[in-house]
Amino acid sequence: MADEEMDGAERMDVSPEPPLAPQPPASWWDQQGDFYTAFLHHLAKLVPEIYFAEMDPDLEKQEENVQMSIFTPLEWYLFGEDPDVCLERLKHSAAFQLCGKVFKSGETTYSCRDCAIDPTCVLCMDCFQSSVHKNHRYKMHTSTGGGFCDCGDTEAWKTGPFCMDHEPGRAGTTKETLHCPLNEEVIAQARRIFPSVIKYIVEMTIWEEEKELPPELQRREKNERYYCVLFNDEHHSYDHVIYSLQRALDCELAEAQLHTTAIDKEGRRAVKAGVYSACQEAKEDIKSHSENVSQHPLHVEVLHSVVMAHQKFALRLGSWMNKIMSYSSDFRQIFCQACLIEEPGSEHPCLISRLMLWDAKLYKGARKILHELIFSSFFMEMEYKKLFAMEFVKYYKQLQKEYISDDHERSISITALSVQVFTVPTLARHLIEEQNVISVITETLLEVLPEYLDRNNKFNFQGYSQDKLGRVYAVICDLKYILISKPLVWTERLRAQFLEGFRSFLKILTCMQGMEEIRRQVGQHIEVDPDWEAAIAIQMQLKNILLMFQEWCACDEDLLLVAYKECHKAVMRCSTNFMSSTKTVVQLCGHSLETKSYKVSEDLVSIHLPLSRTLAGLHVRLSRLGAVSRLHEFVPFDGFQVEVLVEYPLRCLVLVAQVVAEMWRRNGLSLISQVFYYQDVKCREEMYDKDIIMLQIGASIMDPNKFLLLVLQRYELADAFNKTISTKDQDLIKQYNTLIEEMLQVLIYIVGERYVPGVGNVTKEEVIMREITHLLCIEPMPHSAIARNLPENENNETGLENVINKVATFKKPGVSGHGVYELKDESLKDFNMYFYHYSKTQHSKAEHMQKKRRKQENKDEALPPPPPPEFCPAFSKVTDLLNCDIMMHILRTIFERAVDPESNLWTEGMLQMAFHILALGLLEEKQQLQKAPEEEVAFDFYHKASRLGSSAMNAQNIQMLLEKLKGIPQLEGQKDMITWILQMFDTVKRLREKSCLVVASTSGLESIKSEEITHDKEKAERKRKAEAARLHRQKIMAQMSALQKNFIETHKLMYDNTSEITGKEDSIMEEESPSAVSECSRIALGPKRGPALTEKEVLTCILCQEEQEVKLENNAMVLSACVQKSTALTQHRGKPAGLLGESLDPLFMDPDLAHGTYAGSCGHVMHAVCWQKYFEAVQLSSQQRIHVDLFDLESGEYLCPLCKSLCNTVIPIIPLQPQKINSENAEALSQLLTLARWIQTVLARISGYNMKHAKGEAPAVPVLFNQGMGDSTFEFHSILSFGVQSSVKYSNSIKEMVILFATTIYRIGLKVPPDELDPRVPMMTWSTCAFTIQAIENLLGDEGKPLFGALQNRQHNGLKALMQFAVAQRTTCPQVLIQKHLVRLLSVVLPNLQSENTPCLLSVDLFHVLVGAVLAFPSLYWDDTVDLQPSPLSSSYSHLYLFHLVTMAHMLQILLTVDADQSPGLPLNEGGEDSEEARCASALFVEVSQHTDGLIGCGAPGWYLWLSLRNGITPYLRCAALLFHYLLGVTPPEELFANSAEGEFSALCSYLSLPTNLFLLFQEYWDTIRPLLQRWCGDPALLNSLKQKSALVRCPRSSDDERKHPVLCLFCGAILCSQNICCQEIVNGEEVGACVFHALQCGAGVCIFLKIRECRVVLVEGKARGCAYPAPYLDEYGETDPGLKRGNPLHLSRERYRKLHLVWQQHCIIEEIARSQETNQMLFGFNWQLL
Repeated sequence: MADEEMDGAERMDVSPEPPLAPQPPASWWDQQGDFYTAFLHHLAKLVPEIYFAEMDPDLEKQEENVQMSIFTPLEWYLFGEDPDVCLERLKHSAAFQLCGKVFKSGETTYSCRDCAIDPTCVLCMDCFQSSVHKNHRYKMHTSTGGGFCDCGDTEAWKTGPFCMDHEPGRAGTTKETLHCPLNEEVIAQARRIFPSVIKYIVEMTIWEEEKELPPELQRREKNERYYCVLFNDEHHSYDHVIYSLQRALDCELAEAQLHTTAIDKEGRRAVKAGVYSACQEAKEDIKSHSENVSQHPLHVEVLHSVVMAHQKFALRLGSWMNKIMSYSSDFRQIFCQACLIEEPGSEHPCLISRLMLWDAKLYKGARKILHELIFSSFFMEMEYKKLFAMEFVKYYKQLQKEYISDDHERSISITALSVQVFTVPTLARHLIEEQNVISVITETLLEVLPEYLDRNNKFNFQGYSQDKLGRVYAVICDLKYILISKPLVWTERLRAQFLEGFRSFLKILTCMQGMEEIRRQVGQHIEVDPDWEAAIAIQMQLKNILLMFQEWCACDEDLLLVAYKECHKAVMRCSTNFMSSTKTVVQLCGHSLETKSYKVSEDLVSIHLPLSRTLAGLHVRLSRLGAVSRLHEFVPFDGFQVEVLVEYPLRCLVLVAQVVAEMWRRNGLSLISQVFYYQDVKCREEMYDKDIIMLQIGASIMDPNKFLLLVLQRYELADAFNKTISTKDQDLIKQYNTLIEEMLQVLIYIVGERYVPGVGNVTKEEVIMREITHLLCIEPMPHSAIARNLPENENNETGLENVINKVATFKKPGVSGHGVYELKDESLKDFNMYFYHYSKTQHSKAEHMQKKRRKQENKDEALPPPPPPEFCPAFSKVTDLLNCDIMMHILRTIFERAVDPESNLWTEGMLQMAFHILALGLLEEKQQLQKAPEEEVAFDFYHKASRLGSSAMNAQNIQMLLEKLKGIPQLEGQKDMITWILQMFDTVKRLREKSCLVVASTSGLESIKSEEITHDKEKAERKRKAEAARLHRQKIMAQMSALQKNFIETHKLMYDNTSEITGKEDSIMEEESPSAVSECSRIALGPKRGPALTEKEVLTCILCQEEQEVKLENNAMVLSACVQKSTALTQHRGKPAGLLGESLDPLFMDPDLAHGTYAGSCGHVMHAVCWQKYFEAVQLSSQQRIHVDLFDLESGEYLCPLCKSLCNTVIPIIPLQPQKINSENAEALSQLLTLARWIQTVLARISGYNMKHAKGEAPAVPVLFNQGMGDSTFEFHSILSFGVQSSVKYSNSIKEMVILFATTIYRIGLKVPPDELDPRVPMMTWSTCAFTIQAIENLLGDEGKPLFGALQNRQHNGLKALMQFAVAQRTTCPQVLIQKHLVRLLSVVLPNLQSENTPCLLSVDLFHVLVGAVLAFPSLYWDDTVDLQPSPLSSSYSHLYLFHLVTMAHMLQILLTVDADQSPGLPLNEGGEDSEEARCASALFVEVSQHTDGLIGCGAPGWYLWLSLRNGITPYLRCAALLFHYLLGVTPPEELFANSAEGEFSALCSYLSLPTNLFLLFQEYWDTIRPLLQRWCGDPALLNSLKQKSALVRCPRSSDDERKHPVLCLFCGAILCSQNICCQEIVNGEEVGACVFHALQCGAGVCIFLKIRECRVVLVEGKARGCAYPAPYLDEYGETDPGLKRGNPLHLSRERYRKLHLVWQQHCIIEEIARSQETNQMLFGFNWQLL
C-alpha cells in the first residue's frame, strides 16, 4: 500500500501547479468528513496487528511497521508533501530560545549563584558550557529527574539568560524567516489532526475497562488473547518480586529478573499470555505469593491484548507528538489549545486536566511520556504556561491528596511540576492575585493532616507515618516556591490576597503553637520515647517560609502593621487560659509582681511556639522600618499584654535550663534531641533566636524590676535570691547552681546580643562576620564546616563568601587534609566569651583557646566583652535591666556567697557571668558618657554598684567585694578579669567626675597611678615567669636529645634495620676504606665479580623484644608479608585471566605481564615461633567475636602486630652466603671456558640425566655444532670440573618457613588449595621473585628515582629476604623436578633442547626466564650420591653466560617488534647514522630479516633501531641489576645511587659485564649464536605472531538509557553500572555486582573505581571487602565533596592523584582497605559483593 502512495505522491509533485484535490496518501482519512472517526477506524485495524507480541516483541520490526503504516501517512497528510523535506526546512528555520531539555535521574545540573533568581533555576551541561555562567560562582548538583533546563528563560536569570546556542538572532535567523515557514494549509491540517490525536492519547491512557475498547476501536473479529500484567510499586523490593514471579509462574531466575528489571524501568510488564482464565489464575497466584512477603499484594491486572496494544501505541503516539512539536511554535500552540478546550456538553474537564487528575493511577512509563508532552508544549510557550498553571492550581488540592496516598516517587508525579510553575515570579504573582494560591496551598496542608490534630486542635505527630509526612513536605515546599521572589510592586489586589494567604498560614501556626506539650516525669523513667522527629522536621521545613513571610510583610509599612495585628490576635487567642488562672505575688528588694502561678517543672510546657516567634520577627522588622511608634493605631496599649507575649518563650528557655540541670532526665532522649535542635543552626533562627528577641521586646516595654522578677519566678529561683537556702543535698545545690548560671547567661544574651538588624544598629554583613569570627575562635575551620554552622536563607546561601576574607585568611591544604581558614588578628578583639550561638563544648573550647593565645603573647587572661553596638530606638530601654535594683541584688548576692567560706551556692562559672554583666554595665555607661554630657545620662550603673548593700555595719559595696574575691586562691584564673573591672570602675568614675569637676583631686590620680604601677608590676612578674619557664623547657629538651643520641649509638644495629636508611650498601661503603672497594669490584657477573659485602645481622623480634643473630643454623626469623595477585604492570588491561587454577602452567610469563604475583612486606621482624603463637591467638579470638571479620583467617590473613598492615604470610630471613672468587683461577678458567664450551657442557650434563632417567637407552645428545667435534670430549661429569663445593645446610626451622611461604605463594598466585608437593610450587616462587622485582623497578622508574638510592626500607628488606628465600626454596624440592623445569626454561634460549611445548620467543617475558634459570641452575650439580653446588667461580660463569644468552634473546625480541613506520617522525639522534652502535644495529637487522623470510621490513634506520633497543632494554637491565645485587650482594656503581639517566645505562652495563654497545655481544659470540639465531627466527609460532602484531583489544562500553550508579574503573577506563541487578554476574555460583566482577577480570580481584556522579573513589578487593577513599578532586577551598552535597566546582588535584596512583603502584590497596575497615568497624557492613 505504501509503495503505491509513494508513486502517487511523486506524480503529484511533478504537476506544474499544486492541485487542490486531496492527495492520495491521505485518501483513507478524507473519505469521511469526520477525521476523528476515520483515524480511529484506521487504528483499530492496524494497531493490534503491529503490537500483537507483547511478551517478547521484535522492537525494530514494530517500529518499522508503525512508521510505515501510520506515522508516514499521517505526516504526509499534515504537510501535504514529503515530510522529510518539510521537517528539514523547519529545523533550519526555527531557532529555539528555550532549551527545555528534561533531566533524567542522575544527570548533572548547574546553577549560577551570582545570576540565578533562585536555586531551582538550572542549566543542562551543554548550555552551561556555552554560557557566561561558566566563569561565575556556579554550583553542580545531581538531578533527581523530572526538572528541565531554564536556558532562554529571561525570568530565571538576572544576567546571561541565553547560552550561545539559544541566543535569539543568531545563526542567520532573522525575524522574517522565523514566522514564515508554516503556511496556512499546514496549520489548518494541524488544527484538524492534533485534537484527534490528543483525544486518542488521553482516552487510551486513562481507559479503565480491561476487556473492552471504545466502540469506534472495536473490530468485528474477536480474539481471546489476554495478558497478565504486573505493575510497579514502591513497597516491594526487587527480591520480593523475583521470588513471587518464580513461585507463581514457575520460571527461571533469569527470566524473573528480566521481568523485574523491565517493571522497575517501565512501570508495567506482561508476565503471562493466554486465555482469560489462565491469566486470572496467574494473577491470583502472584498476589498470594507476594502477600507472604509483605502486607501489600503486588498490583496485577488482566488486560485484553487489544487494550494493551492500543495503550502501548498511545504512548508511541505521544513521543511522535513530542517530535512534531519540537519543530514549530505554531504546532505547540495548536496542541495547547486542543488540550485546554472543554468539550461542550460533557461533564469532564479539559483534556490536560483529565490527564493530571489521572496521573496517580498511571504507571511509570506512561507518566514519563505524558510529562514530557507537557514539558515540550505548555512549558515552551509562556502564555500557555500561565493557562496550565491556572488549571494546575484549580485541581491542586486533589492532585496533592492523590500524590500523598500514591506510592510512587515524587520525581514521576505530576505534582513535581509545581516547581516549574510556582518559581516564575510573574506567574507566582498572577496566581496569588487570581487564585489566591497561598491559601490554596495552606488549606491543602491542613486538609492532608487531619489525623494528626488532637481535640484542642493542635498537631500531635505520635505514631506518624514517615512516608506520608515526607510527601506532605512537598506541599510545604510549594509554599516556599511561591514566596521565593518578593514582589517589587504591590497592587491593592495582591496586598489583599497576600493578607488572606497570611491569615490562612497563621491557622497552621495556630495548630502548631504549643503542640506536643510535655510534663516532667517524676519518680519513674518514661517507658517509651515519644516521637519528636516529625514536629522538628516540619519546623525545619517551615523555617525559611516563616522568614519569607516576614520579609514579604516588611515590604510595605501598612501591610506589616496589619500582619502584626493579625499575628498578635492569633497569639492572644492561643493564650486565653493564661489570663484566667490563679495568680501569685513575688516580692524582692521592695518590688513586687503579680503573675500566674505556673511552674515549668510541674506543668505542661511545649517547645513549639511558631506564632510567638513570628510576632517577634515582625516586631524586629517594625523596629527596622522605624514604625513601632504607629503600632498603637493597630494594637492598643491596653490590649498589647506584653507579659503574655513574653511568657511562652520564657518557659521554653527555662525548659532548656532545667534540661541542662538534669531535672528532666527521666523524660528520655526525645526531649534532649528537641533541645539540641532548638539551638541548632538548622532551626535556631525561628526558635531559639526569636525567643531571645521576644524577651528583649519584653525587657524594652516592661518595668525592668518586674521583668527580672518574672524571670526569677519562672526559673524557680525567686527563693534562692530572697533568702539563703541552707541545704546539704549536693544534687540540689548543683541543680540550683546550674539554673542560676543558665539564667545569668540568658540575661547576658538579653542585654548583650544586639547583632540582629532591627534590634541593634547592625547590617547583615556584620552579623555574618561576627558568626564567622566566633566559629574561628574555637579553631581554624575548613570552608564547609563554617558554611555548615551558618544558617542558610531560602536560596541556600549563607553570605559567607562576601565577608570571609575580611575576617580570616585561607591556608591551602597539603597532600591530605583540607584547606582551613584562620582568623585574622585584628578580628580577635570582637571575641565575646558568652556568644549566644555557642554550645557548651564550643564555649569552653573557645575560652580555652583564647586564654592560651593570650598567655603565649604574654598578655593578661581577662576576656571582657567587646563594646556592643547600640540598640535601635525601639529596644533602647533594654539596658535598664543592668542598673535596676534587682540586677544589683542578684550580682551582690552572688559575690557575697563567693566571699562567704560557708556558702556553696556559687561556682566559678557563675562568677564569670556576673563579672561579664558588670563589664557590660560599665561599658554601657562609659559609651553613654562619651556621647552625652553627664547630667543627661540617666544610666548610673557605677553609683548603684558603689552603693552599700545595706545599712548594717559590715555592709560592703560591689567594689569591695571584688577586692576580696581577688584574694581567694580558687579564683586565681579570674584575677585578671577582676583587675580589668576595677580599672573600668575607675575609668567611669573619672568620666563622671571629669564632667563635674574639671580639676581632679590629686589623691585620685595617685591612687590610679599606684594601681597602674601594681598592674605594670604584675605584667613584669608575668614576663619574668614566662622567660624562666622557657629556659627550663630548653634545658630539658637538650637533656632529652643527648639521651636520644646516646640511645641511638648504643642500639645502632637496631636502627640500621628499622629506620629508613636509603639501603644498607651506603652505610657499609662509608665505613670501609676507599681502597677496599675499588671500581673494578663493582661488577656482579663473570670472573671479575666483586666481593659480597655481608655483615653480622642482629634483629629484634617485635613480639618478644629479644634480639637474635641471623644465621643458617639458628631458629628462623621472619618478616610479616602479604602476597597478592596483581595487574599493576599489565600491557593489556582487561585481558581475561586465562584458565586459573588446575590447568595453568606458570613457568612462562606472557610478555604483557597481564597477571603476576607480588610479595610485599611491611618490614617488621618476628621469631617464627612467636609469629605462630600470635597467629593462633588471633584465630582463637576471632572465633569468639560476633561482628564481621576484617580479615579472612582461612586464607591466613592477620594484621601485622606493630603497624596493623594486612598480611597473609611470612618471609623467612636467610643470611646471604658470602662467596669469594680466587682471581688466579679465574684468569686460567676464562681461557678455557668459552660460551660454546659452556653450552656443550650443560647440554652434555642434561642428556646425561636424560639417559639415567631413561634407564640406559642410547641418549639423543643434542648436537649444537655440525662439525661432529668429539662427542666424547663433553661427558656427564665435565661440568663438575669447573669447581664445586658442598651444599648449604639450613636449619629445620628455616626449612619449615621456606615451605610455608612457598605454599602461600602457590595458593594465592594460582587460587588453588595449598599443596606443598605440587610441581608448580618452585615455578611460582621464581615468577613471584621476578614480578616483584619488575614492580619495584617500574615504581622507581615511574617516580624518576634512582635504582638503588631510593628504596624504602621495607622494600629493601623485603627484596633481600625474598631473593635469599628463593635460593633456599630450591633445596626443599626434588632436584629432578627442578632440572625438568630448568630444561624447559633453557629451551627458550637453546632451541635444540627439544623440550615439550616450548613457547615461541615472542610469547614469553625473558626476565622471568632469567630469574628461573639462574635460581634453578645449581640443580645441574646434584647427583644421587652427593649433594653438591657450584663453586663461586663456576657459578659466576653460569650467571654470566645465562644472562648474556637471555639478553641477546631479549634484544632480538625488541628488534623483531620495532615499529619501523614510526622512525621518520623522530628527530635524528646526535651521532646520527654513523655511530658505531647504529652501524652494528643495521648489520644485525639485515641478518635477522633474512632469517624471518623478510617478514620484518628493513626500512628502519640504524640510529632508530639503536634508540628503540636502548629504550626497550633498559627496564630489563635495571631489573637484572636488582636481581643480581640481592642474589650476590655485590655493591653497585655510584651512578646507580644518583638520579641521572645518562650515567645509568653505562653503569648498568658495567655492573652486569655488558659492553655499552650491546651489539658487540653478538659479534663476540657470533659463531656460537648464529645457529641459535636461525633456530630462534625460524620458529613457525614466531612468524605467526609477527603477522598478528597489529590487532589490539579495546574495552567495550555498554550504553543504557538511565544508569543508576555509573562507575569508572581507574585501571582501564571501562564504565560500569554499579549496584544494579541487571548487571550482576555469577562467579562460582555466587552473584556478584558488575564492579566486583570487573575487578576480578581487570585487577585480579583488586581495583580502584570512581563513582562518577558522587565523585567518590572506592577501593575493592575480592568479593567481600572495600572502602571509600578521598577522591582526587578538590574545590577551591581544598576540600573533597563526596555526593556533590555542597556542589562547589571541583578540579583535579595533581598531588592527590599522584597519591592515589602510588597506592596502586605500591600494591597498597589491600592495606588501605584493611586499615579503613579496622578504624570504622561496623556490625553490619556494606554488601561489597553486589557493588
